[in-house]
Formats: sequence, C-alpha cells, structure tokens
Amino acid sequence: MSRRNKMFWESGVLNNATYLQYYHRLTELAISMFEWKNLPDTVDPRYMELGLFAQGQMVFFEDDGGLGYLCLHNAQGGSLDVYGIPNNRQAYAPNGYTKNLTAEDSVLIFNNYLHTNSMLDIQMFARRLYNLDRAIDVNANAQKTPVLINCDESQRLTLLNVYKQWTGNEPIIMGTKDLGKSPLNVLNTGAPFVADKLYTLKTQLWNEALTYLGISNINIQKKERLITDEVTRNQGGTIASRYSRLESRREACKKINAMFGLNIWCDYREDFQAIDPETVDGVDTIDSGEEVTKE
Repeated sequence: MSRRNKMFWESGVLNNATYLQYYHRLTELAISMFEWKNLPDTVDPRYMELGLFAQGQMVFFEDDGGLGYLCLHNAQGGSLDVYGIPNNRQAYAPNGYTKNLTAEDSVLIFNNYLHTNSMLDIQMFARRLYNLDRAIDVNANAQKTPVLINCDESQRLTLLNVYKQWTGNEPIIMGTKDLGKSPLNVLNTGAPFVADKLYTLKTQLWNEALTYLGISNINIQKKERLITDEVTRNQGGTIASRYSRLESRREACKKINAMFGLNIWCDYREDFQAIDPETVDGVDTIDSGEEVTKE
C-alpha cells in the first residue's frame, strides 16, 4: 500500500470510528429514556426499546407454550383495520421463534405517532456530528504550518522523516548535517483557525439531537446571562418531542392492561426531565437559580 493510499485508509477508519462513537452514544440515550414499570419478568425492556428504536414497533402477547408474556419484533401483513393498524401479526425472535397473532390476542407497541423508528434520525445526527468533529481535527492540524516544502530530490527522504516527527508532535526533531545546505522554499497554507466556531456549531447540533430525543438541554448560544424564562421557553420543543414517543407507549400500556389484566406503565425517566446546569459545559446557576450564565 502506497503512503498516500495508507493516509486515505487511515482517514477513512477514523471517520468511521468517529461516526460510530456518536451513533452509539445517541442510541444509548434513545433506548434509556423510558422507564417501564410492572413489566412481567419474561419481558426484557432493553430488548423492547431496541426493537422500537430500530423497527418502530413491537408486539406484546402471551405465549401459550410456557414462555409467558413476551414482547418481540413484529412482521405485519394481511388486512388492516379502518385506522390502518394490521389485524394480523407475526412475532419473531433472533433464535428462530415465531408465532402468528391477531388483534384479538396481542397488542402492538409503536415508537411514536408516525409508527416510524428513531434509528434513521439518529444516523443523520451521527453523520453530521462526525463530519463537524473531523472538520475540527483537520482545521486544528492545519495550524501546524508550514506544510508545503520545495526541496531537492536528494533531500526528499530526509524531509519525509522530519515531517513524520513533526506530525507526531515530537518535542525535538533531528536532521542530518546536509539538511541546510540547499535553501528550502516553504509555502504557508495560511489556513484560518475556525475550530472554535465549528465546536460551537457541533454543540448546537448535539443539543438539537437531545431536543429531538426529548432530553432537556440548553440549546441557546449566548455569551451573556440567560434568564430562567429563556431556559424554560427553550424546553418547549424538548417536551413536544418527548410527547409523541411517551404517549404511544402509554396507549399500548392501557391496551395491554385491558387485554391481559396487567398493570404496566411507562414514564419518562426523571434523570432526563430536568436540566442540571452543573453538568452542562459552560453553564452555571447563580442567584438561587434565577439566572443562568452561558460562557
């Protein structure tokens, strides 16, 4: 592999690793937001939330073969009722388990009112975040000027070795005695430093992703103080985003309880409901919480 191809390969690996980091972080948040209460021991809430995240729906039913209550992936098909809900369902699991069900012996749980998954949106946010993150890396690295050097062919290998030491942030760079015999023509790229602006944009995008998930955040970029009313008003979008997913789960709880005589319920986790300014970068609470400072 040539050195140029190796550099492109390494850049691609880092791009993919950065994307996966953001995708996994946002996925963890998405599947941890809701707290299921009084679920039967045979129902795994983590598996259920993963299914809702990736597929947009799961099916709850009671297995008559001794497995008890289950909540599994659903392959819908057949006729629809007047509201577009499938009358026929087929529950399936990774181990090959399947069971044909109907609206009379099972309840569909939807991820939101659109009956869509959250995975596609999380992938979009992860792509945009990784793109900004890598742009910050490139811009910060571009400050290591100069990077373009004209030299004799006899000096090429020596300068390549010097360049490797430079890009490796070594405190001392050693050259040969012949290095300074011929003049070097250094071309300064003059790349402007915009990493700070990119970081601000990345923070705004991260908060936008949190708002989409319904997680409280301070998505206001101001250098002066924020009054409490500003912070409170900013949570309107967060609460609205939370409503669709939470109410879809609660509607399923009501149907499950009515069909099977259970008492399950779903709440939004309290840890996600309120802002703790001390945990937000650059935010402090002052004057008994009446004002918030945004650096």
